[in-house]
Amino acid sequence: MSRYALYLGCTVPVRGLNYEIAARRVAARLDLELVDVEGFACCGFPARPMNWRAGLLMAARNLALAEAQGLDIITLCSACTGTLTEANWRLNEERHLLDWVNRRLEKIGQAYHGTVRVRHFARVLYEEVGLERLRQSVTVDLSGFGFAPHYGCHYLKPSHLYDGFDDPENPVSLGRLIEATGARLVHYEDEGQCCGGGILSFDEGTALLITKQKLDHVTAAGADGLVLICPFCAIMYEANQRRVESAYQTEYKLPVLYYPQLLGLAMGFSPDEVGLRLNRVKPTRLLR
Repeated sequence: MSRYALYLGCTVPVRGLNYEIAARRVAARLDLELVDVEGFACCGFPARPMNWRAGLLMAARNLALAEAQGLDIITLCSACTGTLTEANWRLNEERHLLDWVNRRLEKIGQAYHGTVRVRHFARVLYEEVGLERLRQSVTVDLSGFGFAPHYGCHYLKPSHLYDGFDDPENPVSLGRLIEATGARLVHYEDEGQCCGGGILSFDEGTALLITKQKLDHVTAAGADGLVLICPFCAIMYEANQRRVESAYQTEYKLPVLYYPQLLGLAMGFSPDEVGLRLNRVKPTRLLR
C-alpha cells in the first residue's frame, strides 16, 4: 500500500466535501493510504500576489510537515498543487531561499530539506495506479454515457514544474482516466479554456461569461456531464451554473462531477458513498 500525506487546502473542506468523500473512497479501494497530517494549513496561494515570500514560507511549512512524516504529498486542489510544487521547485533550485525559509521555520521547531514530492490525486491515479488497474476495478457499465473533461489552468501549468507530465496544450490524462471508467470521452470546442474563476473577484461579469461559453460548448457536444479535478472550477461550473442561467436566460442542468465521483460510481459505490447528495446539479439519468 502506498502512503501519502493528504493535502486538502482551504476550498475542499468548505465547498468540496463531495470531492474529499469520493477521493477517500476510491483511494482506499486502490490501496492508497491517505494520511491526515496535523497542522496542514493554507498553501500560500492567496498571499503570493501581495507578498511572494510570505506565500513561499506558508508553502514551505506544509512541505516541512509532510517531510517530518516521511511522506510525499497528494493534493486535490489544482491551485494548491501548483503552489506547493512551485515552492518546492524554487527551494530546490535556489539555495538562498531554502536557507531563508529554514531560518524562519527554525523558530517554530521545523526545517525543510527538499525531499517531498507533490502530485495531484489524478496524476497519482494515472501514474501510480495506472489505467489498466483502474479498468479492472470497474464493476458498473457506464458505456452509455459520455463525459467532457475540464483540465483547468493549474493542473499542468507552468509545465516546467511537472516533470513533462502530459502536454499542457493538448492534454490527454484526464480524458484517458474518464475512458478507464468505461464511459465515452466527449471532446468539445475550446476544451482548454479557463473556468473564469481567476477573475471572479474583480470582474464577475466576464468571469461568468467565460463559464457560460464552456457550458454552451459542453452542452452542444452532447455530454452527459462535465468531469473536473479542481474545487474552484466546480464552483464556477456547478455552484454558479444557476447564476449563469439567470443572467443569460438559459438553462443547462449540466451535471458536474469530480473525477473520483465518476470513478467511484464505476467501481460500484453508491451515490451517497461518493458524496453525490452534495452535488447541486444531480446527474439524474446516470443515477437511474
